[in-house]
Amino acid sequence: MKFIQTTLPGVVIVEPQVHGDARGFFMETYQEREFAAAGLPTHYVQDNHSGSRRGILRGLHYQIQQPQGKLVRAVVGEVFDVAVDLRRNSPMFGKWFGMHLSAENKRMLWVPAGFAHGYYVISEWAEFAYKTTDFYAPQYERTLLWNDAQVGVAWPLVNDEAPLLSAKDVQGKTLAEAEVFTETRSLD
Repeated sequence: MKFIQTTLPGVVIVEPQVHGDARGFFMETYQEREFAAAGLPTHYVQDNHSGSRRGILRGLHYQIQQPQGKLVRAVVGEVFDVAVDLRRNSPMFGKWFGMHLSAENKRMLWVPAGFAHGYYVISEWAEFAYKTTDFYAPQYERTLLWNDAQVGVAWPLVNDEAPLLSAKDVQGKTLAEAEVFTETRSLD
C-alpha cells in the first residue's frame, strides 16, 4: 500500500496495490502492519456500508464526543469525498480537502477524528463503505453545513443542480455556529 499525505495534516490517501488479470482483481483494503508503519490506527470497531443515487450529498458529519476516525472508500460508482478540519487550534482549522473515490481508482481516504466528513455521489449509483475507530453515537452527532461560504467546499455538482440532502443535513450549522474540537492533535 502507498500512503500519501494530503494538504490537511493527518488526512491520508491510501492506495492499495491492485493485482489484476483477465479474471478480475484482488487487493488488500486493510493490513495492520502497514497501517501501523504509516502511523494510522489499527483498531476499528464498526464497518458501515451505504448506497445512494446521483446527486445525493451526505454530510458533513462528525461526533463532538466519541469522535470517529474513518477509513472510507467507494466500492461501486464514484463519489467526491470531503474532510474539513474542525480542530479549533489547528493551523488548518476550517480548511477542506476533497478527492474523487471510485470503484475504478480503488483509492481510500483516512479521515482522522476531529474532522467533519461528507461525500457527494457523482455516478448514477454509488456504494460507500467505511471503518470507524469509535461507535456511532447519534446524541453526539453534529452536521457542518455542506455549503458554508466560510469553508467554501468546491463540490462538483452534476449539472450545477442542488444536491439532495437529508432533513438533518439541511439544518447543518455554519463553521461560525458549529460546535468544534478544542484539541489540535488527532483525537484517535
